[in-house]
Amino acid sequence: MNRRAFFKFAGAIPGAGAMGQVGNAPRLEAKVVRLNLVHTWTTTMSASQYRDTLHVAYARDGITGRGEGAPIARYHEDAESARKAVESVRELLLSADPMRFAKIMAEVFRRVPGEWAGKASIDIALMDWVGQRLGVPLYGYFGLDPRDTPLTTFSIGIDTPEITRQKTREAAEYPILKVKVGLSTDEATIEAVRSETKKPLRVDANEGWKDKEEAVRKINWLETQGVEFIEQPMPAEMIEETRWVRARVHMPIIADEACQRASDIPKLKDAFDGVNIKLDKSGGVLEAYRMIQAAKALGMRTMLGCMVSSSVSITAAAHLSPLVDYADLDGNLLIANDPFRGVRVEKGKLILPDKPGLGLTAG
Repeated sequence: MNRRAFFKFAGAIPGAGAMGQVGNAPRLEAKVVRLNLVHTWTTTMSASQYRDTLHVAYARDGITGRGEGAPIARYHEDAESARKAVESVRELLLSADPMRFAKIMAEVFRRVPGEWAGKASIDIALMDWVGQRLGVPLYGYFGLDPRDTPLTTFSIGIDTPEITRQKTREAAEYPILKVKVGLSTDEATIEAVRSETKKPLRVDANEGWKDKEEAVRKINWLETQGVEFIEQPMPAEMIEETRWVRARVHMPIIADEACQRASDIPKLKDAFDGVNIKLDKSGGVLEAYRMIQAAKALGMRTMLGCMVSSSVSITAAAHLSPLVDYADLDGNLLIANDPFRGVRVEKGKLILPDKPGLGLTAG
């Protein structure tokens, strides 16, 4: 879908009576949008030149709230299944008062099994709408200071050493890099990055190491390479093995695939030092906020991550970023056809928009 077609269905400017509303009748649109990647994106799980995400536009009373969900194949989701999930609660969304968003989302969670990206797209659209109705940025609704945003990493996907070096050079303006590992080529990947920069690195194994002794060896080597922490070194279900690994390494271990919602966090405390929270796997802003508070209450480090997404989802997560220790909110920086503008990055620093709601404008 090109930008002109998208704005025809969703409306070009937030709050401008988008989507061809008749009077004040509420409207809901859910559409799959293909995002083209600047580079082929490769992890231990997949490789792709594009990602399909679900975009939702909820319009009422001359205000349009926008949401996005990036389905995660690991949880058996795709963009079309997310769209169907949204359609299944269309009547609820159009009949309910959006100012009762917490009640609405509780009912959506009750009615829709799985499909967390679809739920996230609804949650984000409602929160954008509410922020615009109240006339406050989303960070202001949560009482946060936009000056407290952390630096975001810029991600380097798995590739050949030559392309890895090229990607590293292209990321020159970002002070912290996140490197995907988890394969037999890990050492070559890190060496390629290190041949170009001495910046701090963070790594993500995406459950790539199945053997705990291998995980310890790999992490101990990464400790010599200026790596600050590692995400999800072993499969999500291998919590006991990860606890064993944690006792034998010296860098923090952050849970990603093992942590989807707030209820997951207590069982992870002894195996992980922190959690990576993503709106797409939690079901949106409200659950992500609960996860941040739950992790903090347990003394764990907090991180906001993302999937390959447009500025809709990334900006929504960025509004919560003053709360967390780390940010990996670069999914919009990896695509070539972002239909919106929202959060900006200046020398790695997340700069939040000051307009109401998400603060999105046409891309």
